[in-house]
Amino acid sequence: MNNPLLNIQYGLFVITAREDGRDNGCISNTVMQVTAQPNRISVTLDKSNLTTEQIQRTKRFTASILSESADFELFKHFGCQSGHTVDKFADFTDCRRVGNGLLAITRGTNAFISADVEQVVDLGTHLLFIGLVTEMEILDETPSATYNYYQEHIKPEPEAVCNTSGGKTVWRCVICGYEYEGEELPADYICPLCKHPASDFEKVIR
Repeated sequence: MNNPLLNIQYGLFVITAREDGRDNGCISNTVMQVTAQPNRISVTLDKSNLTTEQIQRTKRFTASILSESADFELFKHFGCQSGHTVDKFADFTDCRRVGNGLLAITRGTNAFISADVEQVVDLGTHLLFIGLVTEMEILDETPSATYNYYQEHIKPEPEAVCNTSGGKTVWRCVICGYEYEGEELPADYICPLCKHPASDFEKVIR
């Protein structure tokens, strides 16, 4: 697929939030530093995510930076199921509670950054949160995982990701590997896993 946007390098993160005693987290590739004095970071999340709803109401989040030691099970745990239907922390113990009361992921990560939300920008399908950094810590010296690293070294073959196809023509998300079965992909289709649009799908003939 000829898409220059795929040449932009992204990091990978688990974004966590907590509301009324309920912890939740989701995978994101949109964390970035926006100012240095004071330290501020931003994250953009799909409005349909439970984590997004929690952050919008509580005004705080923690971003755990995924490293090259992360395995696909970690991505699958936080990225291939919805917090609306699954308690992602019910049996997940590779984490610890940090200063803002949220959970930082301690497996497959090399650092965490916590922030208090100062601004929220409505982007239609997503919300952009800009937060003042309140705490950060290095956990490990393993290099951070980029999207390219994830695609080349962590993500298994598409059939092992979240494959729902049973026919001969499928459309595969080049971001997360999700597959849609059908001769034509709707122009307004949104990947149910990573929330990327139809333009990030490639046609596969089997």
